[in-house]
Amino acid sequence: MERETRNDATDDDTNDRRPRADDMTLDELREEIEDIDHDLVELIARRTYVADSVAQVKEEQGLATTDEEQEDAVMERAGRYADTYDVDENMVKAIFRLLIELNKIEQREKR
Repeated sequence: MERETRNDATDDDTNDRRPRADDMTLDELREEIEDIDHDLVELIARRTYVADSVAQVKEEQGLATTDEEQEDAVMERAGRYADTYDVDENMVKAIFRLLIELNKIEQREKR
């Protein structure tokens, strides 16, 4: 799966075409949140699919479900991403911790 990259020019162009949140009605803002929620669920589904593939490889190679070093790397990245987008780091890390734990539970259940 090819990863889409963004650059500032693309983001600026996109933002120029969209109305600013201050200029949107309540219904428009709610519609925007609905679109974002859809995208979030789609991304969670993609992440889960890839995590399932990781679980299969781990099982084939006789590796443990838990990889603390990898989990630490994911959490460190999550913190950097939060800083990049000026989002609360603790909130982002809590979401990632939940995603990791759910993937581990699913991996254990499938073994």
